[in-house]
Formats: sequence, structure tokens, C-alpha cells
Amino acid sequence: MSGLEDGWGGTASPPAADIIKDTLRKEQLLKEIAASQQDLRTILGRVQTVQKEVDKLTSGNETLQMYIDNLTVQMAKRR
Repeated sequence: MSGLEDGWGGTASPPAADIIKDTLRKEQLLKEIAASQQDLRTILGRVQTVQKEVDKLTSGNETLQMYIDNLTVQMAKRR
């Protein structure tokens, strides 16, 4: 007979201490999950900010490249 079976073949309730221990463990896990979710939200916000900066820099680089290309063409025409 295992620890949770009663003498009649049914199942007995787990001891109150186990229930409390499991409840505390679940509460701790939920707190850790909530904290991890908040950390992920923070990281996502940073990623989005960095992506916006990268997009601005890419646009600026494209503008500079067009300017350089135009100057190169103008210099070639003067020769």
C-alpha cells in the first residue's frame, strides 16, 4: 500500500504540510514567472529602441552614400 492509498483501495488526501509546501512552491514559481515576463518586456523595449536607432542610421548612411555617389559623378565630369 502506497502512502496515499487508504485501507479500502481509495485515495487519501496528502498531508496538510505537503499541500502547504506545494502551494508555497507554486506561488514562488508564479512570482519568478512574472518577474521573467517583466524582464522580457524590458528587453523587448530596448530591442525596439535599438531597432529604431539602427533604422535611422541606415537611412542616414543611404543618404550619405547618395551624396558621395553624386560627388563622384560630378568630379568625373570635371575631368
